[in-house]
Amino acid sequence: MRLLHSQPLSRIGETDMPLPMKITLNGEDHEVESGTTITALLGALKIPLVKVAVERNLCIVPRSTFDEVILQEGDRIEIVRFIGGG
Repeated sequence: MRLLHSQPLSRIGETDMPLPMKITLNGEDHEVESGTTITALLGALKIPLVKVAVERNLCIVPRSTFDEVILQEGDRIEIVRFIGGG
């Protein structure tokens, strides 16, 4: 018997698509794809990166790390937008 594939076959149900995971966003349950960054989350929510603060699991996330911070299952995210007025 000869092997026709040099790479192992995937198991049933395995895909290359990102899996959904649950987070809490501003007190409400939400699903996001695995691998989602803070920047991607804000983009999906159509929230500009200016005048916004993000807290992840009770810790403020520095804006300079929004591209690097990857959300994890069960994260508690709070997003605060600053609005000027007078």
